[in-house]
Amino acid sequence: MTCAKDDLDSVSKTVSHLVSGEVVIIPTDTVYGFSAVVDLKGKSCFNADRKIREIKGRDGGKPFIHLISSPQDIEAFSAVKIPPVLFEKWPGPLTVIVPVKKDSPLCSTLETVAFRCPGDKWLRDVIRETGAPIFSTSVNRSGFPVIDTVAGIESEFSGEVPLIVDDGDKKGSVPSTIVSVLDGRIKVLRQGAVVIDS
Repeated sequence: MTCAKDDLDSVSKTVSHLVSGEVVIIPTDTVYGFSAVVDLKGKSCFNADRKIREIKGRDGGKPFIHLISSPQDIEAFSAVKIPPVLFEKWPGPLTVIVPVKKDSPLCSTLETVAFRCPGDKWLRDVIRETGAPIFSTSVNRSGFPVIDTVAGIESEFSGEVPLIVDDGDKKGSVPSTIVSVLDGRIKVLRQGAVVIDS
């Protein structure tokens, strides 16, 4: 099923699928992404990470970005203090990789996690109402180009996900900037839509 992002019930529809453990395709502030709720409560029946990997054909060694609804949400998971300059760039297309707190529910599977607080208010509303971060990874088969048109996404994946949210084509979108803060210092891994001085 495809629904328009502008539909009045698009947020509630998306949240309903996510909290049921399903994978959906939704727009971000860069490209379209496969998304699923991050399991913080041990609901292993979700297997959302595995479901996305099966659809993409992606190996288990490459972790997904975690999208959060508020910049401050990262503090619940990060083992290091986030430099204020990064908070100034959020919400927006900036991905921040941090070491995970030992007592974090994410720690059992990951030592570091990439977080982004997206600039798109609709997406932040979805994440907030879901009640947990959501996974995000580009919409494509592993090893193939990212699909940036709604028609292309529907043609390739409509039979594999229960919901596609249409926000128009994303041709020419600039990718997010990626930085790491593993030792409290900022290291720029990829300059993208947000300019960060390392």
